Amino acid sequence: MRGRLTVTPLPTPHRFRPGDDLAAALLDALRAAGEDLRDGDVVCVASKVVSLTEGATVPLPATDDAHDAHDARRALARTEAVAIVADTPGVLITRTPHGFVAANGGIDGSNVGDGLALLLPDDPDASAAALRAELAARTGRDVGVVVTDTFGRPWRVGQTDVALGIAGAPALRDERGGHDLDGRPLAVTAPAVADELAAAADLVRTKSSGTPFVLVRGLAPDRPGTGADLVRDLEHDLFAVGGVTAVEHAVTARRTVRRFDATRPVPATALRAAVAAAATAPAPHHTRPWRMLRLTTTTRTRLLAAMARRWRADLTGDGVPEATITRRLERSDEVLRAAPELLVPFVVLDGAHRYPDARRTVAERDLFVLSGGAALQNLQVVLAGHGLGAAWISSTVFCPQTVRDELDLPAGWEPLGMVAVGWPAADTVLRERAPIDVDGLLLER
Repeated sequence: MRGRLTVTPLPTPHRFRPGDDLAAALLDALRAAGEDLRDGDVVCVASKVVSLTEGATVPLPATDDAHDAHDARRALARTEAVAIVADTPGVLITRTPHGFVAANGGIDGSNVGDGLALLLPDDPDASAAALRAELAARTGRDVGVVVTDTFGRPWRVGQTDVALGIAGAPALRDERGGHDLDGRPLAVTAPAVADELAAAADLVRTKSSGTPFVLVRGLAPDRPGTGADLVRDLEHDLFAVGGVTAVEHAVTARRTVRRFDATRPVPATALRAAVAAAATAPAPHHTRPWRMLRLTTTTRTRLLAAMARRWRADLTGDGVPEATITRRLERSDEVLRAAPELLVPFVVLDGAHRYPDARRTVAERDLFVLSGGAALQNLQVVLAGHGLGAAWISSTVFCPQTVRDELDLPAGWEPLGMVAVGWPAADTVLRERAPIDVDGLLLER
């Protein structure tokens, strides 16, 4: 570690256009500031001038209305995005093809020109490497280049500059395997050096200062990295979506899981959180008519055996061949007997209104059953959010009296199937959802 770091702004009056010589403009700015390059220096370069010289501009519809211009940039950000992270009225946050997560995909409309939007550089690491090579060819100096841009941050007010592309400079300083002052081992410490350089560079310039270049001197040598090193793998991203988009993702990402890891117990906290979410479902008459029975091993064995006898009798009465009956029972047992947890959900009709006619009586019961469906959806969505798998199986609906008899429950308890819960087995392959025709579902009359 060196003792002193200097950060020097390098302003320039040059207004950049496609095809401009970025290295020449940087060297001119150095001379104007009375500086030259030395081995080990790092030059931070605003991504805007990189994009401008590379011609990364897109025309926008001509408009004098600020709202229309904002909508046009949002539409462009959607087109350029590989994923929507958060879609809110105020801002659209997207994941770019590079893996960056940024407001409006990092698309810029300031200091670009009327009717234009500026995209991020197509390959910031390649842009940094090309500029570094050109500077070496012209000066003979071994310097680092960091292409920077301004990003907002979750949970923090304000923006800061971060590194998009890196060449000849460290991305991270890996301190894992070292020790703190008390001798405790460091397991996760890896400061994002390139982001810290980008933020330091932003301290000596403003958006209106015409300072696309900043010279940083005194950085200790370290293993060089790339901007890609700073992009978190989606598999390990705990915040892959946010805002209302997180709600949409939580609902649509749920899948039925029928094979579980028998070695991993279901955390009680996750199960209780899912039941608490189930209890927020809408229900008639301000009731909370849902009950979730968590079966012990003994009760599960007894109930499934009684249900199997009832099912076998029904299928035999239907004339189903014995071999088919056995196969169906075995498939059901593969899920219900093997699941680490088995819940039997009910709606309790104690709070239902009484009517003298069958029409309203049936409608009242249906309302309670519908509320049970909403509770089951909440339950499974929250389980999926905790990484758990679940399979809702309708079997108890077809033998309600058998279920009540085996569990010693009163007549007002209506079973709503079973929910098998557990960690998905390692080799679980989830079926892709078929495309949803919203127009075919959302009808008008």
